[in-house]
Amino acid sequence: MGTTALTGREFDGAVKDGIVFVDFWAGWCGPCRTFSPIFESVSEANPDITWAKVDTQVEQELADALDIQSIPTLMIFREGYLVYRHPGVLDASQLQELVKQVKEVDMDKVRAAADQAEADLDA
Repeated sequence: MGTTALTGREFDGAVKDGIVFVDFWAGWCGPCRTFSPIFESVSEANPDITWAKVDTQVEQELADALDIQSIPTLMIFREGYLVYRHPGVLDASQLQELVKQVKEVDMDKVRAAADQAEADLDA
């Protein structure tokens, strides 16, 4: 399946369901050009995951809203929850290991922790 371009307008809906890996990049960024074929390769090996790319030059408002300060930045969402964020380049084995780890995340614990954090803020 490969990767898909993601816009600010589509972002919230796109990360709501399943597992979504998002690569924030820019065309002028050397490390981004290094990471891009790695991201693409691992995406093709894992078609059960949504793989998206956000061009920070085009989607500056989204990048600002998500506090993207360094590129490339990888963000991973599962069922709408941000479960991983990393600025910088990862190699293929590191990215594949993240796939495994994210699939093993106990979402009941994530939801419970999020509910508790929200309750703490309301208190």
